[in-house]
Amino acid sequence: MSSGVDSAVSAALYAHKYKNVHGIYMANWSQTATCTERDWNDVQQLCHDLKISCERVNFERDYWQTVFQPMIDKYARGLTPNPDTGCNKHVKFGKLANYLESKYHSKRWWLVTGHYARIMKHNPSGETHLLRGHSSKKDQSYYLSSIPPSIMPKVLLPIGHYIKPEIRELGKQFGLHVASKPDSQGLCFVSPDQNNFRDFLNNYLEPNPGDIVSQDGKVWGHHQGLWHATIGQRSTVSMPQGDPNFKGTWYVSAKDPVKNQLIIVRGWDHPSLFKDQANLYELDWLYPQEKVLAIPPQELQFQFHSLGKRYNIKSIDLTNDKLSVNIHPKARAMAPGQIGVIYRGNQVLASGIIM
Repeated sequence: MSSGVDSAVSAALYAHKYKNVHGIYMANWSQTATCTERDWNDVQQLCHDLKISCERVNFERDYWQTVFQPMIDKYARGLTPNPDTGCNKHVKFGKLANYLESKYHSKRWWLVTGHYARIMKHNPSGETHLLRGHSSKKDQSYYLSSIPPSIMPKVLLPIGHYIKPEIRELGKQFGLHVASKPDSQGLCFVSPDQNNFRDFLNNYLEPNPGDIVSQDGKVWGHHQGLWHATIGQRSTVSMPQGDPNFKGTWYVSAKDPVKNQLIIVRGWDHPSLFKDQANLYELDWLYPQEKVLAIPPQELQFQFHSLGKRYNIKSIDLTNDKLSVNIHPKARAMAPGQIGVIYRGNQVLASGIIM
């Protein structure tokens, strides 16, 4: 339970049907952080109102070692990591699942969460599949694309069958005090007095100045670290607008970690911003690898943003634990470090980190 309406309604749906429901709150950041204590107080109130017990567990060290520090290291190398998928893989459906198994190993147990996705049994095959949530605006299957497939039969995702307004209405019907609580935005431990996430990263990364260059190698400005820019975003460099060769809006098209350079190009639709191939490593197969590779490519789709565009797959090839995915049409601003996910319709099949 995170203290939000989604996990609260998930708990209420089962608490009103079963007697042995137990709330659990993960404190994955500083145990004295304002957001940690505020959310824990809300969880305790929710559990009191639902007449269920609640427990607070501390996975701070696990979060730091398997999610946060790897995220910092990747930003330092110019990558664009996704800590949400890492947290789900290593902590929520990793460490927490292991904790529950050790605690209830002699009993039957299930983990209920408030994610907008669905885990359902495919009756013809008996397989357990991870599917997109019913709500296209809130679907979170992308963030669950790296969880261990072995945990799926023990996971229940009730709100994946609803849309957000219905969940808020259910929250009101259950009398939950968080029914109208705003959705969380970003990471709770990023102080609200910091202007953006890069300000937060500056607390953990030493400045690493480098050049901002055009494709011909000409230096136009300087940056304080590759993490200060995102591929596809507008460049902060002021180009000579009086010169027709440079007039217009310039965008970051690539990062060169070897030379510590940001490469910029002119125009939102510059060809170098578009790619028709993604190479994935550190693969996670939620559906058996041999079955994924046997599916005709035209039945598959590729996605590299949560709620982002779905791209048709022309071909896939697995070589030396690297998955090469050719897509159509070309995708703009696909960045190394992002998570690429393979779908078949609504079903999540596999994911990996974009090289």
